[in-house]
Amino acid sequence: MVEIKIQHPAKWPKKAPELTVQQAAISDDFMKYWHEVLSSRYGLVEKFSHRYVVRGASQGFTRTLEIGAGSGEHLKYEKLSPEQRRGYVAVDMRENMIAEFHRRFPDIHAVVGDCQKRMDFQDGSFDRLVAIHVLEHLPDLPAAVREMYRLCNKDHGVLSIVIPCEGGLAYSLARQISAQRIFEARYKQSYRWFIEREHLNRSHEIFEELVPLFSLVSSTYFPIALKAEFCNLCIGATLKPKPTT
Repeated sequence: MVEIKIQHPAKWPKKAPELTVQQAAISDDFMKYWHEVLSSRYGLVEKFSHRYVVRGASQGFTRTLEIGAGSGEHLKYEKLSPEQRRGYVAVDMRENMIAEFHRRFPDIHAVVGDCQKRMDFQDGSFDRLVAIHVLEHLPDLPAAVREMYRLCNKDHGVLSIVIPCEGGLAYSLARQISAQRIFEARYKQSYRWFIEREHLNRSHEIFEELVPLFSLVSSTYFPIALKAEFCNLCIGATLKPKPTT
């Protein structure tokens, strides 16, 4: 059994620096552009992230909530029945991403929303929650975890996440030759302000917030099958909600 009343350190919510008008426009533009570039140039990471979530799907699921869905790249990897497709809901904070999602997948229910706040769905209404490279971005991660727990079916629900090995040697080196290089070439300015504001949370912080409400079922590290962050780029994890008291 689990109590939902949890005390969190004063660091939450984290305070991200305010953006200038130019920086806000760059942030929205780069997130959309990076999603396009990732699938075409860095396919191995992309494939691991999306295929891991597909493999972790519970048997017989019908209702999926994808948090931070972006422009819908993950749907290319899903093999959904008509019922599962009708029950698929995508949420993203950026209006430009949801507009692109609607263009690509007009039959999927996609809305602008913030998972760090209460969303307009009933308790336990999803038997599958998906968060691919999302939790590292959230300044109020504990609030997001509580909301995911509220929405996840306590009997058979599953939460599937993929997060980066932020701060690890391999990840830092890979970023220098990928996202950082592309960003600085595109906008002629430092990548530092962008990534320090975007990747707020390390993997240990994410798991510390998840553990009180979710039980870890399994995890996989990529690309090396060694549970160490210094030599890996991503962690995939499958969790189940703990029963309420």
